[in-house]
Amino acid sequence: MKPPEEQTMSSVFPRDTRINLPKAIRAEGCYIYDETGKAYFDGSGGAAVSCLGHGDPDIISAIEKQAKTLAFAHTGFFTSEHSEKLARLLADYTPGELNRIYFVSGGSEAIEAALKLARQYHVENGQPERRHLISRKQSYHGNTLGALGAGGNEMRRAQFQPLLIDVHHIAPCYEYILRDEIETSHDYGQRAAQELEDEILRLGPETVMAFIAEPVVGATLGAVTAVGGYFQRIRDICDTYGVILILDEVMCGMGRTGYLFACEADQVVPDIVCIAKGLGAGYQPIGAMICSEFIYDAIKTGSGIFQHGHTYLGHPVATAASYAVVNKIINQNMVHCCNRLGVFLSDALHDSFGQHPYIGDIRGRGLFLGLEIVSDRATKKPFDPELQVARKLKMAAFEAGLICYPMAGTRGGLLGDHILLAPPFIMQDSQISEITYKLEKALKSVLPA
Repeated sequence: MKPPEEQTMSSVFPRDTRINLPKAIRAEGCYIYDETGKAYFDGSGGAAVSCLGHGDPDIISAIEKQAKTLAFAHTGFFTSEHSEKLARLLADYTPGELNRIYFVSGGSEAIEAALKLARQYHVENGQPERRHLISRKQSYHGNTLGALGAGGNEMRRAQFQPLLIDVHHIAPCYEYILRDEIETSHDYGQRAAQELEDEILRLGPETVMAFIAEPVVGATLGAVTAVGGYFQRIRDICDTYGVILILDEVMCGMGRTGYLFACEADQVVPDIVCIAKGLGAGYQPIGAMICSEFIYDAIKTGSGIFQHGHTYLGHPVATAASYAVVNKIINQNMVHCCNRLGVFLSDALHDSFGQHPYIGDIRGRGLFLGLEIVSDRATKKPFDPELQVARKLKMAAFEAGLICYPMAGTRGGLLGDHILLAPPFIMQDSQISEITYKLEKALKSVLPA
């Protein structure tokens, strides 16, 4: 038996060992309450997860019913009712021929599945020389080693570099910083997309397996959307050279940007799309890799076996929860609500911070919005990273009762700071002012007067 003082210490391995976090006791609607009763407005949905808020009775009922009926059945032996129903529901709403759904437990697993499937597709097609993956700098695709390797955020990659797969990174479509003053938005987008073709030709078209990108870059860039025509050009390049286009909608998908699938805004259909977070709305861990029929057919008519898998694939309770979530998003027109509220929130952010001396850019789509913080609006110069602006803003907003998602390393993973907002779709119009008020309070307490 350990001594009494050790028995009272937490045995949890936290994300940050330097801080003591309050204990979340309950949650309802858009708020999470700690053990003192303090309420926090969930302005980022955790990490763009809780799109339907907290305590939804329909989703909770679906979980309880499924857990009582069938808690687990391994997909090596069985399929299950809600896996089939959820897959059919998603396939009815996916763009193009994205109609084969592979359920996993989260975003990183979905990305891993996509990378392996892209590779196996080429092997099954008699092109085993296709091995190179191209991604974008300042992207984020997850924290497992394959997904981390695909990501382009140097701060997250640095200490694990020797363990990561070899991935080639091109520049992101980041108009605020990377567009030349003499360029139109369209011309800039075409130039940015051209980097993909240049990299494919450099590597050798017959050796390139896939290109992966986020339609709206979330955690590492702060809700950066591509300029018009960029992804259409990317799609053309991939088609020309037989490269699989993978879009990562783990954070920006499932209605978050005002479209059920974020790629719809860019009028492109990928070959593989990955979703998670809003797919389960935080009620159960779930993600999905969705592929086009031609990719599935290559596996089916080839070896017949996708050489990949996890214990909790297609978990019955997770798929039951997700079926209730997706039904609610669709049947209650939550995508329209997200779009409408996103316009109101964006307008409010521009009204409150559009001329703020330290807010350089306000951007995003739907209820997926970002504010880039700068030390000088005219030059777009970021703050010195030694000041730890993002970390301090997170703490100040939290103290004010607002959960938001500030991140450092916006510029190349080393410089720059931004704030990401991704509130629940069920928020009320009146709560928009609560977000701006608490955010303003946090900014005043952290940034120079």
